[in-house]
Amino acid sequence: MAGFSAFVGILAGGYLALTGGLYAGQRRLLYRGGGPAPDPAKAGLDGLRVIETKTSDGLVLRHWYIPGPPGAPVVAVFHGNAGDIGGRAGKYAPLAAAGFGLLLAEYRGFGGNPGKPSEQGLLADARAVLDWLNAQDVPDARIAVYGESLGTGVAVAMAGERQVRATVLEAPFTSIADIAQAQYWYVPAKWLVRDRFDSLMRIERIQAPLLILHGGQDRTIPPRFGERLYAAAPDPKRWAFFEEADHLDLWDRGAGATVIGFLEEHLAKQPGRVAEPA
Repeated sequence: MAGFSAFVGILAGGYLALTGGLYAGQRRLLYRGGGPAPDPAKAGLDGLRVIETKTSDGLVLRHWYIPGPPGAPVVAVFHGNAGDIGGRAGKYAPLAAAGFGLLLAEYRGFGGNPGKPSEQGLLADARAVLDWLNAQDVPDARIAVYGESLGTGVAVAMAGERQVRATVLEAPFTSIADIAQAQYWYVPAKWLVRDRFDSLMRIERIQAPLLILHGGQDRTIPPRFGERLYAAAPDPKRWAFFEEADHLDLWDRGAGATVIGFLEEHLAKQPGRVAEPA
């Protein structure tokens, strides 16, 4: 019996150590940006320029921006949890080619930017980006927010706060807590999550037309999470499912054309102009 008690104690200790390790290291798992600032010259995109925003907590962050034609709507892209905007420029370049302005937003702690990422930090970064666009004579009514993976949590929050024109979510989740619990089923992961990005709670606040994209082979964020989010979202909304797509190749499987068609339908050009960045 003493041996069994010792065995149980070892198991319990190991379980607590594992749980504690996940809690302490969760932000390193969730935010995997780091690295130096990407070189915009290597993106090969005409009209691309680096712009700076200042967040409410005083950070100066760098982003990439391609202005569209005068009066054109702008798509603000919030990327996923790994890499930086340099790795997304080619993917989202068709949006600029279609005549939209394109702002590739970069987070604190990513792509050479200062600061440490957190949920509240990323939301502050996104607000600063949208405020910057407003200051360039691009009102919310000419902005679409686009979220990719982790960035869908940012995009949902912004679409709920602002009167944006359209929202696109690529491989979204209900909440980080739900994803953590699904991946780490053997610990009470959902109760340990600091940065919850609770899109399921926030989705009902969205008033703009919504497009959700998901791949049938996505193992990182399985489509059931996107389906639940879609079911909770108010109309007007559209679900675009790509059976053969996984988490990373939706645009290679035809999602790009779907996105551009959706934006062309809902981002009607309005009077005004896209000013040159200061």
